[in-house]
This record gives sequence, structure tokens and C-alpha cells, in this order.
Amino acid sequence: MSNIVELTQASFQESITPDSTVIVDFWAPWCGPCRGFAPVFEQAAEQHPDVTFAKVNTDVEQELAGALGIRSIPTLMVFREQVLLFSQPGALSAGQLGELLEKVKGLDMEKVHQDIAAAQDAGDDKQQ
Repeated sequence: MSNIVELTQASFQESITPDSTVIVDFWAPWCGPCRGFAPVFEQAAEQHPDVTFAKVNTDVEQELAGALGIRSIPTLMVFREQVLLFSQPGALSAGQLGELLEKVKGLDMEKVHQDIAAAQDAGDDKQQ
């Protein structure tokens, strides 16, 4: 588990940097499906050294989990260049996790940022 970082409310925001891809596993020690998913997550971390793999213990970081709307665990979130691209409760299989990471890595982030800016502009227009 050497290349998996433990995130806290204090370190969460700084870990989601503009030049990184971060996959976050929200879990708790008492959660059976979380424990079952841990080896899959660890194996993926070894296979994708270019991605930051992080875990948030929801028992310890209840405020952070609440702020992010985590209602069930395990929940995975994937951020790339500070954009939340994926958020889904439930454990993924190794194949599903690998497929998700390949899709995230293949995204044209310039277009994603343009789409976000366009959506924000449209939202601003409606509020005036």
C-alpha cells in the first residue's frame, strides 16, 4: 500500500492539483465490501503509477465525506485537473476499474474545461 495516500479534510483540496489525476476510495474499517475492494484498488495503484490513489476513512473524516455527499461506501471519485469526472458508490471489479482509468486518461481535458466554462457562462446568463 506504499503508493496509496490517506487523505484528510486538510489534505484533500491540495491533493486535487491542476496537473494530476486522483482516484479516491471512500471506505470504513467495518465495511465488508470496502475490505473486499481494497486489494483491487491496491493492484490498480501498482499498475497505474501515473495516477494518485487515495483513501478516505469516512469514520475519521465524517465532515469531508459529508461535504462531498458520500452516502454509501465504498464510493469512488475520480478527479483530473481538479474536475470531478466520476463518482459512484459500490466496489468495481479489477476490469471495471482498469477500464475507468483508461477512459479518464484518454479524455481531452482541454475540451472538458471548455465545456465547464460554457456551462458556467450559460448559468451566469440565466441568473441575470
